[in-house]
Amino acid sequence: MKALLLTAPSHLEFTDFAAPVPADDEVLLRIHACGICGSDIHGWDGSTGRRRPPLIMGHEAAGEIVAVGPRVERWRAGDRVTFDSTISCGACPYCATGEVNLCDHRRVVGVAPAEYRQHGAFAEFLTLPARILYALPDGLTYEQAAMVEPVSIAIHAVQRVKLAPDSTAVVIGAGMIGLFVIQALKWAGATRIIAVDLADNRLALARELGATDTLRSDLCDVPAEVAKLTGGRGADVALEVVGISATLNLAIASVRRGGHVVLVGNLAPKAEFPLQAVVTRELTLHGTCGSAGEYPLCLDLIARGVIRVEPMISAVAPLAEGAAWFEKLSAKDGAKFMKVILAP
Repeated sequence: MKALLLTAPSHLEFTDFAAPVPADDEVLLRIHACGICGSDIHGWDGSTGRRRPPLIMGHEAAGEIVAVGPRVERWRAGDRVTFDSTISCGACPYCATGEVNLCDHRRVVGVAPAEYRQHGAFAEFLTLPARILYALPDGLTYEQAAMVEPVSIAIHAVQRVKLAPDSTAVVIGAGMIGLFVIQALKWAGATRIIAVDLADNRLALARELGATDTLRSDLCDVPAEVAKLTGGRGADVALEVVGISATLNLAIASVRRGGHVVLVGNLAPKAEFPLQAVVTRELTLHGTCGSAGEYPLCLDLIARGVIRVEPMISAVAPLAEGAAWFEKLSAKDGAKFMKVILAP
């Protein structure tokens, strides 16, 4: 089969690779669409250490089943599916309670840290355990389905907090995940959604997708403006979708006493924050990692147009052009692209 193989940091080769064979409990997928994730870019250049060559990356994908292992009962050749980017074991205590994102033996598709190597979906074919597959709704395109993984991250993050009726939320960072978070908040019932970013074009898209207010963090005092918009009280919840000290501090300063801060972004491994403010204002910080079974809900939301993914798809390109797209996305102006989908 043809695959986009990471052979060295910042070096991808479109090459021949041995086609995988499904194990007894696995299926063989023909990949039709696979998105380039920001984590793939940081893995491609070697900065995270979680994409050790040689590796086929790619975990945001959808395709068609072409073969099934002898122990697979539910699925058949021809079924259109997507899959959870996390391969959970299905047997540990976390899996038993549905917290598959916290699985003791979790693997991530298209990732190769020191502990394992799991080839991904920048290839014509991929084998996966049948237990992590999800059927595509009729009418949903493969390109739309390839967006379900980032949508699930947003839905999972929003559901980490029980939003009360008429809640006010602040979203720090209006990149792709932030824009999905905005839509998820609207779906969950938030009545005032304040988007914060540095780029006017992203804030304009945030307004189109459900933000009631937008703030340029380099042009205003964000916590003060949030206070004005909320009658001096502060937001009920802030979702931080960047992952550095400055934006974490903005999120903490923007919520009311007793408010909640959901930490979605993790650009930096460590961050400083005002411990005394968190303690004395009795704030609650929530970590959020991936998703935990929200794929069926997310596929339905996308299919019904409740969550719009098309505005975030910047380009669909052949897999053979993948190396060139990684170069474009890593360039200084790469932020102008939201999501690039490769089609094997």
